[in-house]
Amino acid sequence: MTVHWTPRVVGRVNDQYVEVAKPRGELTWHAHDAEDEMFLVVSGRLRLQLRDDQEVAVGPGQFHVVPRGVLHNPVADEEVEIVLIETVTTAHTGDVVMPGTVPVERQVGDFR
Repeated sequence: MTVHWTPRVVGRVNDQYVEVAKPRGELTWHAHDAEDEMFLVVSGRLRLQLRDDQEVAVGPGQFHVVPRGVLHNPVADEEVEIVLIETVTTAHTGDVVMPGTVPVERQVGDFR
């Protein structure tokens, strides 16, 4: 994985994708109206900015679930390795489309 914020599907459990990514910098403020999103940090530290100026810091071996509908912005001050567990219908940047948005079809790639 060489491009930051480009999740790659590496597994599937029922209706959930297991994805890996290497974030660095900010993604964008967005929400997933119908799905929860789980961030598991493998190495580094991820900050999840939430509405009302709240922030959750997630370190190695820790995870945080962002409930459906919650506006959030993942931030990695340095490169971080993460695992995402998301429903197969979860859009990369939720309700926001931006140049860095990766369609689910591209995240899945050759995994099927």
